[in-house]
Amino acid sequence: MASFPDSVNENEIGKAKFIGELLVPVAPFDQKSGRETWTVAFAPDGSYFAWSQGHRIVRLVPWSKCLKNFGGEGSNRAGRQRLSRQNSDGGTVVPVGEPREHTIDCGDVVWGLAFGSSVPEKQSRCVNIEWHRFKFGQDQLLLATGLNNGRIKIWDVYTGKLLLNLMDHTDIVRDLTFAPDGSLMLVSASRDKTLRVWDLKDDGNMVKVLRSHQYWVYCSAFSPDSSVLCSVGAGKSVFLWDMDKYSLIRKLEGHHNDVVSCEFSPDGALLATASYDTRVIIWDPHVGTVLLELAHLFPPPSPIFAGGANDRWVRSVAFCHDGRHIASIADDRMVRFWTIDETSPQAIAPLTNGLCCAFSTDGSFLAAGSRDGSVHFWACPKSIASLQHLCRMALRRVMSTQQVQTLPIPPRIRSYLSYQDL
Repeated sequence: MASFPDSVNENEIGKAKFIGELLVPVAPFDQKSGRETWTVAFAPDGSYFAWSQGHRIVRLVPWSKCLKNFGGEGSNRAGRQRLSRQNSDGGTVVPVGEPREHTIDCGDVVWGLAFGSSVPEKQSRCVNIEWHRFKFGQDQLLLATGLNNGRIKIWDVYTGKLLLNLMDHTDIVRDLTFAPDGSLMLVSASRDKTLRVWDLKDDGNMVKVLRSHQYWVYCSAFSPDSSVLCSVGAGKSVFLWDMDKYSLIRKLEGHHNDVVSCEFSPDGALLATASYDTRVIIWDPHVGTVLLELAHLFPPPSPIFAGGANDRWVRSVAFCHDGRHIASIADDRMVRFWTIDETSPQAIAPLTNGLCCAFSTDGSFLAAGSRDGSVHFWACPKSIASLQHLCRMALRRVMSTQQVQTLPIPPRIRSYLSYQDL
């Protein structure tokens, strides 16, 4: 068994540029579980980076400070400074200087992390209540943490203050994701086999419980327009939900083992899912078809072998914001950088016991967390996107696959716009 096909020479694959790491001081006897970095996250505006470093602790670090310590080229433009920020509990404008670093004790092991930013024009769906405890301003930035005891804690990023404590899950909250439209709608995925939708603009009111998973739910992700949610979990399950009606759209069939990570492309036309079956699958979420498979084991294993234990479990997948690059982490101690038009990695990097990954807001860097509580960073392979790809992304942000198929254009262009040429 190999990590690459016979036609690919591993020595000829590009090596991703390592730029730095964030380490956690460890005592010699401190090797037990509970130290894992299960989640890493970048703030939507690129101002902060957060990771769960084990032992109940979450670190919030200004991303510009990280880049400066790493000697990164983008340290001067990362995390734009603002003159004032809105206080969530009083609406008072508070003058600030440099973003502050925070160490947050969440009270239990942290599994999920997510940043949420507010857009005042997006009103709460709870129309019958005019008074709310929290008034979120335009410059509000929140951090949600999902804990081992089933609780979700909401923090003010700028002050490190605890704002809300959401309690309804009965098992580990494995993953959290905010709707990207600024509505502060939060979805939590749990080992209690449910997804729960929370409205933070309504003081954390729980709006809906989504039930279709028969086993643990590992991860969820919103489409860029916030209209569709993907959830993945044990039992090979990949579900798509209509978030306007809170109803199941379809179940995607194709994986042979637990599915543990998912993310939409920036234009919403593609969906990437990572599974313990050694594969990342790229789907068309509009019609539910498989467009591309990124294998991590060769020759490809049989469904029986892929459905069991092996040393190529894919732990995480992330879509770059350029819509062309994808990163994956597997148990073969490797990080892979892919492009959507190739079935072999464009670049690789070594990583022992990797668990999660996320691209920076501008897509220039990849952060990956590991079992020892540390985070490692690489520069994303640089390439200039073609004008065709940029036009395709612009079109697909507003058109579904079904709408593209009805356009009176040549079949070859229609196939390109539908990503059927992958």
